[in-house]
Amino acid sequence: MSIAPTDLEADAAPGAAGAERPAGAQRAAPWAWGLVGAAATVIAWWAATAVGGVGSPMLAALSPWRVPEALVSLLSTGVLLQDLLTSTGRLLLGLLIAAAAGIPLGALIGMHRPTRWASAGPVQFVRMISPLSWAPVAVALLGVGSAPVVFLVAAAAIWPILLGTSAAVASIDQRFVAVAHTLGARRGEILRTVVIPSVRPAVLQSVRLALGIAWVVLVPAEMLGVTSGLGYEILNARDRLAYDEMLVVILVIGALGAAIDALARLLLSPRRPAR
Repeated sequence: MSIAPTDLEADAAPGAAGAERPAGAQRAAPWAWGLVGAAATVIAWWAATAVGGVGSPMLAALSPWRVPEALVSLLSTGVLLQDLLTSTGRLLLGLLIAAAAGIPLGALIGMHRPTRWASAGPVQFVRMISPLSWAPVAVALLGVGSAPVVFLVAAAAIWPILLGTSAAVASIDQRFVAVAHTLGARRGEILRTVVIPSVRPAVLQSVRLALGIAWVVLVPAEMLGVTSGLGYEILNARDRLAYDEMLVVILVIGALGAAIDALARLLLSPRRPAR
């Protein structure tokens, strides 16, 4: 039984035609396929709303051709931009609180083995509770407004940071610490020259992961007792039966989330030292 060579093997083989393609064509290929995927998505979206919209006014309002007009309407009132800034501020504040609490706690758990053993059960138990489960408690304690939203964002973001920091600190090669001790380094010098460089890549990746989780939690948190933000704007558009504007807000949430993740990847990814 013969097996036909795959495209991957043809490209990987030395001297193959695919290996001789210019670098510009190789760089353009991902963009071209990305445009194809985007076009296919829009066509499928239009087809679904065109077919389903015959008997459903709501689906008809979700047509992609309604998006530009609804976007202009939201931008003209200034509501969308204000909600976007409000949601971003809540996200960053909650993430800052989570990092300020999660990094020191994670370092303590990672450095001290008895603390790691004692905290393993409680940490895993509380981590598995949905952050939105704390919404009634947050509203009762902090009142209505941005404070409970920030609390819920921090409650969702702290666990990736804490666990990532703990694992990174616990996995530090103790031989490096022993060498630093042998060379006469003090505790502060060991922390600055051994511990922090060793754990920085893992901590930065944990913060990026926490950022994505926090963004997902932020939107439903803003549907609970606040009168601003992108999550609130979805409910507001639904109550006004402005389904096209509701769709625009949902698309803005996706676009902003992708932009935040790309920015986080750029800023938080470990960089190799220049030669």
